[in-house]
Amino acid sequence: MDSPQSQEKYEQPTQPVEIVAVGMLTPIGANAEMTAASVRSGISTYEASSVLNKQFNPMTLSLIPEDAIPALEEELEKQGLTSRQQRMLRLATPALQQIAEKLVEPVPLMLCGPEKLPGRRSVVSDKFLKQLVVQSKAPIDLESSYVFPQGRASGFYALEAAMQMLESGSHKQVMIGGVDSFLDLHLLATLDADDRILAEGIMDGFAPGEASAFLLLKLADSDSTTKIYPPGIADEPGHRYSQEPYKGEGLANAVTEAISNAPTNTIKTVFASFNGENFNAKEWGVAAIRNQQNLDSEFNIVHPADCYGDLGAATGPVLMALASIGMRKGHYQKPSLVWASSEIDQRAAVFMA
Repeated sequence: MDSPQSQEKYEQPTQPVEIVAVGMLTPIGANAEMTAASVRSGISTYEASSVLNKQFNPMTLSLIPEDAIPALEEELEKQGLTSRQQRMLRLATPALQQIAEKLVEPVPLMLCGPEKLPGRRSVVSDKFLKQLVVQSKAPIDLESSYVFPQGRASGFYALEAAMQMLESGSHKQVMIGGVDSFLDLHLLATLDADDRILAEGIMDGFAPGEASAFLLLKLADSDSTTKIYPPGIADEPGHRYSQEPYKGEGLANAVTEAISNAPTNTIKTVFASFNGENFNAKEWGVAAIRNQQNLDSEFNIVHPADCYGDLGAATGPVLMALASIGMRKGHYQKPSLVWASSEIDQRAAVFMA
């Protein structure tokens, strides 16, 4: 399906939304509250795995225990799914079912998935949405659902689409969600070829992780405890797989736009998609300098990948949920900025107050 942004009946969103319910499964928690508590406690699930890198050293991964996810539905076993797709369907099920219990009717799902990297096949498509319904039994309105295969930043694209749908009045509630797993030997080998995975002797690398997170949204009202404003979205010409110079323009523009979409603009806490690699430090530096007038002089920056690894396409929904829970409970000062950078050119940010 074409994304809602490509359809003329939708316009850029202007109204904030609020989170009605959250479903989540991460290496450090079986739900959102447990994950948030683990992040605040600094719990880490980094572990030397049985997967060896090209130097025959164990790769450091952050995985969800096998007994924490359900088996693949028998109906899906003969559909030619890759091992990664199978695991993603299984990972998504517990988090989706946490929200499904609160639904009285099917809702649209804006699903975030891994981006297509150069030389690799696409991982998710419309077919994956149908398979997800079979696996999870969740009440999803497939006719109004869309896939956003844009990696870490995809949650913000999904958020924008959900906002467009809510403002159009076609639905009172819309769900956004992301699921991803790096537990794929071909993918790990590709990353290892560039020395990107943490292991003995690899310092500028990250711990591949996996997770699923789903947020049920509605238009915010005057009584909303936490409001999410329309996101800022931009492209980075000099991304990791580009020949263009890397100037960090994309994230800086996304952050500026996100701040301009909110009525107040002094940021106290920043939730970042840093995964341990140095690559994204430059663009955050540019974004912080360009938007320093909107950053509190003592702002706090939170990068939970230190605890659960790189969550790929689940990053955006997880960070938004953590920011919402943390601000509501007073664990983090508000307002907050949440941002994420994908492997290729997508950069995005959102203001939460």
